[in-house]
Amino acid sequence: MVGKPIKASTVQLDSPATPGIAHQEREGPAATVEEALTQVLAGVLKTERVSVDDHFFDDLAADSLLMAQFCARVRKQDHLPSVSMKDIYRYPTIRGLATALGGASDPADVPPVPVAPSSPVSRETLTPATGSTPQYVLCGTVQLLVFLGYAYLTALALSLGYDWIAAGTGLLDSYLRAVLFGGAVFVGVCTLPILAKWVLIGRWSPRRIRIWSPAYFRFWVVRTLVQMSPLVLFAGSPVFVLYLKALGAHIGRGVAIFSKQVPVCTDLLTVGDHSVISKDSSFTCYRAEAGWIRTGTVTLGKNVYISEATVLDIDSSLGDEAQLGHASSLHSGQHIPDGERWHGSPAQPAEANYRPTGSARCSVLSKVSFSVVQLLTAVAVYMPLMIGGASLLLSEVPEFSAPAITESPSLTRWAFYRDALVVSFVLFFGSLLSGLLLIATVPRLLHLLVKPDKDYRLYGFHYSLHRAVARFTNSRFLMRLAGDSSYVVHYLRAIGYHLPDVEQTGSNFGTEVKHENPYLSTVGTGTMVADGLSLMNASYTATSFRVERVVIGPHNFLGNQVLYPPQGKTGDNCLLATKVMVPIDGPVREGVGLLGSPSFEIPRMVERDASHLKTAEEMRSRLRAKNRHNTLTLLSFLLARWIYTFGILVLVWGAASFYGSLGAAAIAPATVLTLAFSAVYTAFAERAATGFRQQKPVFCSIYDRAFWRHELFWKHQAIDMRLLNGTPFKGLFWRLLGVRLGRRLFDDGCKMPERTLVTIGDDCTLNAGAVIQCHSQEDGSFKSDRTSLGNGCTVGINTLVHYGVTVGDGVVLAPDSFLMKGEEVPPHSRWGGNPARDITGLPPR
Repeated sequence: MVGKPIKASTVQLDSPATPGIAHQEREGPAATVEEALTQVLAGVLKTERVSVDDHFFDDLAADSLLMAQFCARVRKQDHLPSVSMKDIYRYPTIRGLATALGGASDPADVPPVPVAPSSPVSRETLTPATGSTPQYVLCGTVQLLVFLGYAYLTALALSLGYDWIAAGTGLLDSYLRAVLFGGAVFVGVCTLPILAKWVLIGRWSPRRIRIWSPAYFRFWVVRTLVQMSPLVLFAGSPVFVLYLKALGAHIGRGVAIFSKQVPVCTDLLTVGDHSVISKDSSFTCYRAEAGWIRTGTVTLGKNVYISEATVLDIDSSLGDEAQLGHASSLHSGQHIPDGERWHGSPAQPAEANYRPTGSARCSVLSKVSFSVVQLLTAVAVYMPLMIGGASLLLSEVPEFSAPAITESPSLTRWAFYRDALVVSFVLFFGSLLSGLLLIATVPRLLHLLVKPDKDYRLYGFHYSLHRAVARFTNSRFLMRLAGDSSYVVHYLRAIGYHLPDVEQTGSNFGTEVKHENPYLSTVGTGTMVADGLSLMNASYTATSFRVERVVIGPHNFLGNQVLYPPQGKTGDNCLLATKVMVPIDGPVREGVGLLGSPSFEIPRMVERDASHLKTAEEMRSRLRAKNRHNTLTLLSFLLARWIYTFGILVLVWGAASFYGSLGAAAIAPATVLTLAFSAVYTAFAERAATGFRQQKPVFCSIYDRAFWRHELFWKHQAIDMRLLNGTPFKGLFWRLLGVRLGRRLFDDGCKMPERTLVTIGDDCTLNAGAVIQCHSQEDGSFKSDRTSLGNGCTVGINTLVHYGVTVGDGVVLAPDSFLMKGEEVPPHSRWGGNPARDITGLPPR
């Protein structure tokens, strides 16, 4: 950087030893905003000279991490206006930035959150709940007792049912008994959440619930049962809508809901006739903040369209015919007027039309017949198969059906473990191979009957085929197995992706990629994709659906959590940043980067990160080495999962060996031990992948051994313990995985890929879908760093916190925000948006 031509208005520092302190050659008041910003930037870049006309990225070779540090230092200067990363990208010189700021106290051009008169904003300031360790421990104790009681009652029901089925004479009699028992169990587990909600809560109303209090305990019981119900699997079906109505939701006629994120405070949800809520949308009617659960209304008018992966915060609403684009959110108090189209986080008016075209006749008879077939399939096919499979698996244990144990228990015999080892091997690897064969063949045949760009009736024959294709081909296990390696290209091609002229990098795709239809998914040559890509191959109205081709251009890089629609306006050589909203209107963007929601252009800036390779021969040599390492990683993953399957089988067979004498008392402990074993074993495998050492910040090429070790760590990450969400035991689980954690954490479903790089203070609140991600992969480079949250912080629903971030005490991050790498958030402030900025001055919600 030093040695560049110096342009006009250059500030020179007194000494390199004191960077950032400018020599004052004139008397009078403090330097101008322009001069002060120049001083700060020089200090961040550690250079003697900075011109006010130097481009931050092109001339000074700065990156977003350095500029985030620049913004943080500016915010600490009381005499300077606040600067956000969006300002940096929009005005990439000191002169342009100073002119745009004009000395204002808040220069960001994101407009204040619009609020309709019919939806007044609450002026109440939420006082953080004071932490109480005894209450925290007591709540956890009661939650554990409830789980143990539920496990015993479940075991008792299964014991009685199995004995009754086993008493059947002949195959037909046993099948009919399995259907009757399975149907009774299905009805029971489906109605229990509804009964629990009405008995423990009654009708939900807007309120505040102190976390870990008795009222919170009732909330947790209902929330857990509602979200764990098997009816969640019926999302996209009229059965799911009936389930929400039974829980108290006000839902009109012809409503289609495809999201599995079940609303909890259902009495506060209102959805007008013929509205559509797309998949992965969050409208739970509650949020956690500063030690409280706050419940509030979510209101949708008639013919509303909610696109994919949106967040509807409490006290938000949409008028009739309104639209909300994908990767967008409505914050508390926001209202979209009748007929308007909004997008972004927080949402703002837009010109783009997100509502899909097309229609088809969908009669009441179609809905009823589709629902009946779904329920009959669950009761008459899936339940008997599960019961028959369990019976076949337990038939290896001779004492399972015996009235008493007449010889030494199976657990003391070598043959028991030998048989378990053989059966677990056949079960694990057999299901893996058969699953691969099934996924590569059956969906390909079903897809032939569903033509692209053609409107089909919802809940009809073609809709059933479409759902079958999506469910078969979205295998999370197989994607995790193949992802982050050269094998993922072959796997995606096998399930139907069109990947022309692949330039193999060994990291073409991450471990999380999903789609609606893989046969209509095209990714161009030279494109690399991080985790969380969702290809939006299908569009839905209240009565119809159609499948469409999604094409991602060549030589792109896609960051985490990117949703790509079929109308996406990006072409060649684009950088799509993490959580970016891909535009569907305007010109096709090429050779640029896109950031934020709504998105705006940033420098592509990847040539600098691609300097890790010197020659084609070096590329081939390093790729071969990476492939060898990834192959060993894959084999170690399969071995670890086989051992896990063996451990679970030993626990199940061990319980079965005592069943003849103990009955249900043998099954219930096995359920608890299975959960404990899953947590401890997968945590052990994860820590073993890092050599039981703390991870360290890394900046390296993807062809560096340090990155390969990180891929090994990702492959062995512990399973998601959803059952622990909202309990003190989630904090214990995070500690087991190496998180530096304070007291009384409330975690409603947060993810932390790099656990040992995360520090969290006392009394923090993490909402569902939040992610604290301490890494970033940008084309051929990998970067990771520590992230810390102070005491009493709140991370909103679906908010992503990037690496190298420092969050002060008492900070609240609004829902669906993206806190960029390197940010320093001042204590007791409120940030929100994508990218996140200081919104402390806005009215409290």
